[in-house]
Amino acid sequence: MRTCLLVPVLFLLPFTSAGANPIDGLLERIAPGAKDKFIVELSPDSVDYFELDGAGDKVAVRGNTYVNIAAGINWYLKYYAGIHLSRNNMRAEMPDTLPRVKHKERHETALALRYDFNYCTFSYTMAFWDWARWEREIDWMALHGINLPLAAVGTECVWLNLLTRLGYTREEAEQFIAGPAYLAWFEMGNLEGWGGPLPDSWFPGHEELQKRILARMREYGMEPVLPGYAGMLPHDAGERLGLDVETFGLWNGFTRPAILQATDPRFAAIADLYYEEQAKLFGTAKYYSMDPFHEVSDTTSTDFAGAGKAILAAVRRAVPDAVWVVQGWTENPRREMIDNMKNGDLLILDLFSECRPMWGMPSLWQREEGYGVHDWLFCMLENFGANVGLHGRIDQLLDNFRQTKDNPLAAHLRGIGLTAEGIENNPIMFELMCELPWRGYETEREAWIEEYVKARYGRADTTLTAAWELLGRTIYNCPRGNNQQGPHESVFCARPSLNTFQASSWSKMSNYYDPASTAEAARLFVSVADKYEGNDNFEYDLTDVLRQAVADRGRVVYNRATADYKSFDRKSFEADTALFLRLILLQDELLATRTEFRTGHWTEQARGLGESEDEANLYERNARTQITTWGNRECADSGGLRDYAHKEWSGILRDLYYRRWAEWWRMLGEVFDGGQERDIDWYAIEYDWATDTAPYTSAPEGDTIDTAKRIYKEVFGE
Repeated sequence: MRTCLLVPVLFLLPFTSAGANPIDGLLERIAPGAKDKFIVELSPDSVDYFELDGAGDKVAVRGNTYVNIAAGINWYLKYYAGIHLSRNNMRAEMPDTLPRVKHKERHETALALRYDFNYCTFSYTMAFWDWARWEREIDWMALHGINLPLAAVGTECVWLNLLTRLGYTREEAEQFIAGPAYLAWFEMGNLEGWGGPLPDSWFPGHEELQKRILARMREYGMEPVLPGYAGMLPHDAGERLGLDVETFGLWNGFTRPAILQATDPRFAAIADLYYEEQAKLFGTAKYYSMDPFHEVSDTTSTDFAGAGKAILAAVRRAVPDAVWVVQGWTENPRREMIDNMKNGDLLILDLFSECRPMWGMPSLWQREEGYGVHDWLFCMLENFGANVGLHGRIDQLLDNFRQTKDNPLAAHLRGIGLTAEGIENNPIMFELMCELPWRGYETEREAWIEEYVKARYGRADTTLTAAWELLGRTIYNCPRGNNQQGPHESVFCARPSLNTFQASSWSKMSNYYDPASTAEAARLFVSVADKYEGNDNFEYDLTDVLRQAVADRGRVVYNRATADYKSFDRKSFEADTALFLRLILLQDELLATRTEFRTGHWTEQARGLGESEDEANLYERNARTQITTWGNRECADSGGLRDYAHKEWSGILRDLYYRRWAEWWRMLGEVFDGGQERDIDWYAIEYDWATDTAPYTSAPEGDTIDTAKRIYKEVFGE
């Protein structure tokens, strides 16, 4: 691998060499008493590393940072103790005596920066997280070697203070700031106000939450990436404040905020106010994230070079050695904006490296000259909209990563990044990506999957290995040239029509695997299910794999029912539409057995943040709207965002998706009796569900294994 990078390592050491050892707390949260089974040794080195060694009846884990030590502990737990800590379960039962490390094992990496989070993650997954959930996530990050996480919680508090200092009333400022499920797009400059206004109680609560998040990140020695200032202001700022601003019309039906022109003499003063207010609340950082002109393609008058210069100058006035972190996405970062900058000014996130890399290798978004002199990270986007579905590009991920080894355009590669829009899904892909810096460029799919299965379930199993190898060469191997965004979407979650294919308008889906493969993988899981009763990772995967198989079966039945209608075959139409609706209800029943796949998991989080009934209702409406219409009627019907964040979850399946499909099949059925096809107001049905407050719970119902076996037999007849 490349020669080691000294600067990030040296920068981390001051944080990791002082204060209490954060690894003790991590181990105790995993399993009480676990800290007494390990010896942790922080040992400075010129390269990022972790080392496993025997120490009597204990295990010694060494590293040059606490994050790297945590990554070493995770490696030991997976590949020696058969304990796989995953987002679905961050607790473990430790054996009385840990398996010995017979021969010292050392892993090094020159990929010293390991980034986490997309802005969208903070809304699609984290919108309603409390400290307990954040604490688990920060532990997960440490165990997976993350040392550069985006830290965007509480940014709305900075904006509230900034706008009031600029002369807006508190009420006006709150009208500008979006609701909790939409703060990501507010912070990226895509929309203002939607889902709000936030109640007064939100701000002190999330100021305190961000302070706790930052404190824990810094205990580990992580470098939090704080959102910086790139010129955003309310759309009326030009008239209201007498500023030279540029406006960009609508973003998917929403009014965009204005952008303060870099040439305006007040740009520097307003930027300085932003960083002053941010520092008062949260301190300063080395890395700041700014994505000016995000998804803007209709401007011809913007001085991009001037904007880049002004943005960098502003953050450097606040922190002289600050690094600007920018997403490599569509037009960004524009060449004019960065061409006159030098190495060290920028860190570019190549956001979709596993599918559409921009760093220079051939792809749909190839930049022939790459990012020039600028540092960048190889990132995996993986999931859009936090949609539920098995998905991955294992071979393309490995091959694209391998191509960075000797490509001169990758000379400034500094690490990796996880940039999924939604997390808490597809653990296999996140595990693979996080291991690449430590495994190197020669990782092969088949060998890695065999190791993964043993680590995931605590023992080797030929049946489960066969299931995962099948999935690994089919649904988890979306091929080069297929540019779909995220999972192969369930037809259950789509607005009905006679040519329904995908659920969201942006997925760019195309078929690339045989649905028989997911059915066979489900059969293999079901065949060994009794052996794994109580194994949380197995029961999660059993549910997810069978869910995919049932969804794929539903697509086959949908196409059959549509053909029945077009053939005017009433008997077959009635049988196939009844089967389709039955599959939705079976899917709902299966997913009800796991908290992660229940609508209540999302809505309970939302309501739990409310300090009054009105606040709880506001947060729940944010939660429900985001996963259905996304916005108002214009956004849903014309803007293209309805069902973008659809969820194949128990609850919404039976109460919304079943209702849509039942209404559709009923209308088509009327044609057999001489009726006419008619338009159905889908938005009205979706709005009805999004504004309802009938409670959903997160508590699982039924036994996962028994339910899965019964449903598999009914659906697939075995």
